[in-house]
Amino acid sequence: MPVAVVRAEKFYTPAPPEPADAWALLPAALLVWRWYETRMGRRVVPPEDNVDDTYFARINQNRWLADCSSCGSAAVVSPADPRYACTECQWGWCALIFPSDVAAVEAGLMGLKPGLRNWWNDDDPNNPARTLSEAS
Repeated sequence: MPVAVVRAEKFYTPAPPEPADAWALLPAALLVWRWYETRMGRRVVPPEDNVDDTYFARINQNRWLADCSSCGSAAVVSPADPRYACTECQWGWCALIFPSDVAAVEAGLMGLKPGLRNWWNDDDPNNPARTLSEAS
């Protein structure tokens, strides 16, 4: 059975002895903050404000990711909650752009080994294929 592309809901889970579903009611974008807080052993507070910025979600080695344009950090994200705020620099909430058909993008990668599953939005200015095609 093929391994599904990983989303925040499956990546950020509580460590034992907490039950695996202890964070099930948290929105996907807040899971990284809870996970980060428990791993770092200190309180971290998500930003309250939105920033006028959007990021393109991408798939990197079988995980949906968003990269922070402020500090370069990244986090696993989810199309179920298309927003991102950086746990490293606390850059405010940014809207995420996912493909219009997430399921089709994920299905298109299933023939590859999980570590080779990578996808970039064609409109993402950071897409390496776009950079190469613009250079030629």
